[in-house]
Amino acid sequence: MADQTTYLVDSDVLITAKNLYYAFDLCPGFWKSLLHYHGEGRAFSVDRVRNELLSGRKDEDLFQWVKNDVPDEFFLPVDTDELARVYTEIMMWVQRHPKYSDHAKAKFATGADGWLVACAQVRSATVVTNEQPAPDSRKDVKLPDVCDEFKVPRQNTFAMLRALGAQFDWTAGVE
Repeated sequence: MADQTTYLVDSDVLITAKNLYYAFDLCPGFWKSLLHYHGEGRAFSVDRVRNELLSGRKDEDLFQWVKNDVPDEFFLPVDTDELARVYTEIMMWVQRHPKYSDHAKAKFATGADGWLVACAQVRSATVVTNEQPAPDSRKDVKLPDVCDEFKVPRQNTFAMLRALGAQFDWTAGVE
């Protein structure tokens, strides 16, 4: 039986792809593949990530892609009682964690990461992030550390693409 993992993509995956290796003008296939796998029910994010991405510059490719090309259903709402319950558990863990500074806790509380982990746990999905774990960090609550604490699977962009079977064939200029 084929792997049917559902993936929830963090904003850093999209921002890093745009800025580095999958820029819109260099690799449009990456962006098309995300929408393709979304159509298959395999790739999503959460509405809080959408909000983060739309708070950027309106003239950026990523802003325009999210606003004009990505269906609203790609960004799952985090409005259920079960999600709120799991999110509350996550926030309580972060707030009680003795190593995190008050600034780190406040920053985490205003971002999408807690909602991403809660949604992944409720939907039995895998979080996709490029962040690296830093369990001894005082200054940042890292998404991989929260995933690990709540036993939510996580992968990086490339592991997700391989698992999905994505391929970006290059044909420009080939005779």
